[in-house]
Amino acid sequence: MSNLSSFDLNLLRVLDALLSEHSTFRAGERLGLSQPAVSAALKRLRLSLGDKLFFRSGQKLEATEFALSLKEPLQDLLSRIEALIRAPDAFDPATAEHKFRISGSDFFAEMLMPALAEYLTAHAPSLRVHLVDLVPDDRVDAMASQNVDFALLPETPLPEWAEGQPVFSSSFSVIARKAHPGTKERALAQGDVMPLDLFCELQHVLFSTEGNPKGIGDEALAQIGRERHVAMTLPVFSGVYRAVASSDLIALLPSAFAHRVSRSADLDVFEPPILVDPVRLFLIWHRRVSNSPPHQWLRSRIAELLHPFSA
Repeated sequence: MSNLSSFDLNLLRVLDALLSEHSTFRAGERLGLSQPAVSAALKRLRLSLGDKLFFRSGQKLEATEFALSLKEPLQDLLSRIEALIRAPDAFDPATAEHKFRISGSDFFAEMLMPALAEYLTAHAPSLRVHLVDLVPDDRVDAMASQNVDFALLPETPLPEWAEGQPVFSSSFSVIARKAHPGTKERALAQGDVMPLDLFCELQHVLFSTEGNPKGIGDEALAQIGRERHVAMTLPVFSGVYRAVASSDLIALLPSAFAHRVSRSADLDVFEPPILVDPVRLFLIWHRRVSNSPPHQWLRSRIAELLHPFSA
């Protein structure tokens, strides 16, 4: 085992890249090194740390338990070093080259990404942003382990390593296709309150990544002794409104989203017959990047772009 005086700290950047890329070739691309140079660095890391660190599994490198235990503290350490040596005012969005991964549902593909693309094209043309959806139920912990810079999630308790800020809150609306026989029979107009009996009588489609048939609105219904009939659940918002557009199903959706898609999908938007508490959405990130100028800049832009959609 090495001590600090004999350890080449440049090897830590190689280890960080390998833990993220699981490939000597891609790690080399990320660091501007050749594949043989990365392989040589990995050999030195194994000797210095006394662990195999990675083993081949098919076409990728899998990390050992010891290597995985180093991932989080190593990322934190490198971020702190970067912040320590960064020159003041070094970040210029007009010329900066950074890549960001944002975790969020397809709600944000509709409500955030088009506006963000327009803004970045005009003000930060070399920034690259990837929207991903973390499938595990605990998306906060998944964010820490899957190299994601930000997560956009409903309000949730945060672990000590995470920070967050509210970016908008959303009320809910009912959507139905324009030719829906139930709304036509009652001569409902856009923006009317859907009668409670009709709301409970009709079949619903529900957004749920886990296939849970209970969701927003069911607790409010239970308080007055009523329930609705959920015929279908879908893991994406786009699937929900498309199912409604092509059937006699109805759905509760965030109001801003419902109004955004109503024209293109030929939908009517109604007020729900029950009081549905607004949901607050938070932007969440790891504390290690809290003071990073690129992250601070993008966090501010995301908050600004989402704020107009607040209820």
